[in-house]
Amino acid sequence: MHISFITHEYPMTGKTQGGIGSVVQTIGRALCNKGIRVSVVGAYNGIEREMYENDEGVHVWRLPGARWPAGNFIPNSKRLVKKLYQIHDETPIDIIEGAELSFAFIPNNFPAKKVIRMHGGHHFFAVTLGKKTAFWRSFQEKQSFAKADGLIAVSDFVGKTTKSLLHFSQPFETIYNIVDTGKFYAASDDKVIARKILFVGTVVEKKGVRQLVEAMPKILEAYPDATLDIVGRDWKDPQTGESYTAYLKTFITPDIEKAVKIVGPLPHHDIPKKLEQAEVCVYPSHMEAMPIAWLEALGMGKGVVASKLGPGPEAVIDQKTGLLCHPLDPNNIAGKIIAMFDDPEMAQVMGENAREDVLTRFNLERIVEQNIDFYRSLL
Repeated sequence: MHISFITHEYPMTGKTQGGIGSVVQTIGRALCNKGIRVSVVGAYNGIEREMYENDEGVHVWRLPGARWPAGNFIPNSKRLVKKLYQIHDETPIDIIEGAELSFAFIPNNFPAKKVIRMHGGHHFFAVTLGKKTAFWRSFQEKQSFAKADGLIAVSDFVGKTTKSLLHFSQPFETIYNIVDTGKFYAASDDKVIARKILFVGTVVEKKGVRQLVEAMPKILEAYPDATLDIVGRDWKDPQTGESYTAYLKTFITPDIEKAVKIVGPLPHHDIPKKLEQAEVCVYPSHMEAMPIAWLEALGMGKGVVASKLGPGPEAVIDQKTGLLCHPLDPNNIAGKIIAMFDDPEMAQVMGENAREDVLTRFNLERIVEQNIDFYRSLL
């Protein structure tokens, strides 16, 4: 069997990447270990020529991204399709997998089954965040789903919500994201920095990082030694180019500026050490599909405060593996963090439960077999 993934976020050494990229890498490597051929194709800004890498058996082709001021998807799609045909001519592809928009410009007659893995597409995030859908992206997404032979959802919530928005009749299978519990090991208590709060994710409004900053005055009232580290890449408005990090800094008032540190992006392999230092990891997202960053913190047995919205209750079992908060309420976020600080024994038990839950529900071996069974069912 030959599986080809479409992603523009596959990890590069020393570079940051999105959660989808790390998910594809983990699944891809695991499939290779089962004797399945895996290739990955994507377009990347900042490279001048095509690059090839063999990543622990995964064949990765990075194509140079187009530099058009607008409409880059057109030349990028042409390059991607051309490369897929080249790969297929050398070793026939059985299944192509991509996210919600991936197949809008893939020819209907491409000789491979097409699988969409729903990580949260345009309709999903636009509607759940109270925004209007864009006509062109909406059209592309509908075209992509019309070509799909199989559908995977990374959470029940994202699958059911997307189905209700796009009105497709095709069934989907929920297969959770994988956590590499070797890389994200059981954290050592002696590495914890007391009262260290950690956020990991793109620095953007929908991740709830502004509300987390706004929660800091109340947290500091209860624990004056508390600190917050914000780790993640900056988001820039595609229309204006304005930095969200710059906007966020306007909320870091003089009374909290010594306690809040914007670290910026870190390579994925450095994240476990950063997580190990945290007493509490906080993810007050306004909406997610099944956030890998949350699962990585849970997998390390950390005290986790996460959003109760969307798939929050699927990822975190409230009061057992972590605490769920209302992400739009800074006082509620602060209260949950303070509760973790007030009762370290409770936090430790929940962390131990979280590690066990990840080993059970998000186990690499179990989920890889689920993926293989799904692929085989299509062939």
